[in-house]
Amino acid sequence: MLEKEEITYEKSILIGIITKTQNEEKLNEFLDELAFLTYTAGGQVVKRFTQKMDVPNSKTFIGSGKMEEVLAYVQQHDISTVVFDDELTPAQQRNIERILKAKIIDRTNLILDIFAQRAQTSYARTQVELAQYQYLLPRLTGLWTHLERQRGGIGMRGPGETEIETDRRIVRDRISLLKKKLTTIDKQMATQRGNRGKLVRVALVGYTNVGKSTLMNVIAKSKVFAENKLFATLDTTVRKVVIGNLPFLLSDTVGFIRKLPTQLVESFKSTLDEVREADLLLHVVDISHPQFEDHITSVNKILAEIDSVEKPTIMVFNKIDAYQHETIDEDDLITERTTAHYTLEEWKQTWMSRIGDHALFISAVQKENIDIFRKRVYKEVRNIHVTRFPYNHFLYPEIAEE
Repeated sequence: MLEKEEITYEKSILIGIITKTQNEEKLNEFLDELAFLTYTAGGQVVKRFTQKMDVPNSKTFIGSGKMEEVLAYVQQHDISTVVFDDELTPAQQRNIERILKAKIIDRTNLILDIFAQRAQTSYARTQVELAQYQYLLPRLTGLWTHLERQRGGIGMRGPGETEIETDRRIVRDRISLLKKKLTTIDKQMATQRGNRGKLVRVALVGYTNVGKSTLMNVIAKSKVFAENKLFATLDTTVRKVVIGNLPFLLSDTVGFIRKLPTQLVESFKSTLDEVREADLLLHVVDISHPQFEDHITSVNKILAEIDSVEKPTIMVFNKIDAYQHETIDEDDLITERTTAHYTLEEWKQTWMSRIGDHALFISAVQKENIDIFRKRVYKEVRNIHVTRFPYNHFLYPEIAEE
């Protein structure tokens, strides 16, 4: 019997800085997310380094003293990959590589690498490849010797690892070709969307790993890939769903993330057309995540970029089964009560109360409150449909919500 192949994770360290605009608490949040990104890409985070600076060092991102500390750790513990939380300039990347003699990856490169792993269809692969080449273009100088030395692993998938002689002209030609290819596919997809008839379109949107694909599987009774890693879904999946006797189209879209690389937003614009053309958005939120409010802000920012923030939206607070609030001991007279101590009922009395019946609290995994969710979606889809086709109002009766 064949033994199961073990996954080998690259030993990695994370580096981030505390600035005027990013305090220590915020940095720790970003580094937690960066650690999850690194794990998703195939890395094992063994240490984090942080430094307080007004602005990043223009040559090496962190100061010389901190760089010596990092170098000693890299050499002593045989670290193969160093991941920076912010995007490095080409010069910074080259300088740091020269000092640490390890693979240097920034947050943008890491996210691009995960997308390269996850892209299943030709369309997704083309979008990711375009974003990779756009990221690669200003970094061509001095890159190839590094690629010859370190092949494979995190950040090394996709363009660059086989054609050492690639120059700027070839990369620009490739970018131009990929853009034309995407334009052709976009036209085909626009035609497909146009051929879907008069059905109401509903799109699941939200931060990455909030349970959109799991919810899609529950509602549509489909088998969309879902796992507890970031960006499990890249390709937009569209399913015809019927609640009661009312049919509509439901699409599951790529998850958003803070500091999403501009190259990806640009190359995935067409995938986000499903969101742009939707009649109703289901904004799924992982309420069990300590920074879920920041996640909502990040999603709304990207929705604003694609002119979709004003669309009719139902906020779906998922993972209520996993929600846990912090507690304060009765004898503790020092600790101040914050939103981290709110129960779910207390959260519902905050700004969430202003959303009214446009806020739902569910667990897609445990199928908790799914019936309430279905009825609420039915009501909203029915309103959109009947407004569009008033003579159909008798076909789809109103149903009472719980």
